[in-house]
Amino acid sequence: MPPSPWPYPRLFAHRLGGALAPENTLAGLRLAARLGVRAVECDVKLSADGVPFLLHDDTLERTTDGHGPAAAQPWAALRTLDAGTYHHRAFAGEPLPALAELAGACQPLDVVPNLEIKPCPGREAETGRQVALAAERLWRHAPLPPLLSSFSPEVLLAAAQAAPTLPRALLLEQWEEDAAAQAAALGARALHLPWQALTETRVAALKGAGYALMAWTVNDPREAGRLTALGVDMLCSDRPERL
Repeated sequence: MPPSPWPYPRLFAHRLGGALAPENTLAGLRLAARLGVRAVECDVKLSADGVPFLLHDDTLERTTDGHGPAAAQPWAALRTLDAGTYHHRAFAGEPLPALAELAGACQPLDVVPNLEIKPCPGREAETGRQVALAAERLWRHAPLPPLLSSFSPEVLLAAAQAAPTLPRALLLEQWEEDAAAQAAALGARALHLPWQALTETRVAALKGAGYALMAWTVNDPREAGRLTALGVDMLCSDRPERL
């Protein structure tokens, strides 16, 4: 169960910089830090040669100038891709970051990450294990460890076995009546749910069961206020400058 009070900041910038920068890039992290945001969310997967790096999709086309499945590319090739131009030409040449680079940038900026472990198909247990081990090592001396999260129970179980001291959160696409039971079975300390699913009754029940809660993806300040008043611990937003 989560410590009281929950130690993580309330506001997380979605995919590092929200809508203001190319997603899952250090440019986004730096922008979030300039805004005063002290927590960020990002997506982590493995290259073909097992390097943890930041990317949301299973394929490269949407956010880079690469092509095909990300899991088929070694890190040396992924590192050369342009992950900024798709957002705006001002970010041309912005690279995909390795998890190690994220750690090296987060700690001097006093920013803590929620690492959403997002495995490519068929690599769930491997990705959960390798990302958890890397996170444990990279943030060993940080005052607050990264929060690990995933939609995949297999990922979370592998992460728990590899680095049991790192806190974990179960992500759900929609409200499920057995959400607390699912989290308990995985040893998760938090639940991350779409903001639309979080009613007063549901928040009270989950908080009463001892879970910290994140609402995603909250961009309206009025909704942010409502959720905060209900007791939601964390808000993940594409528009951190509004919240």
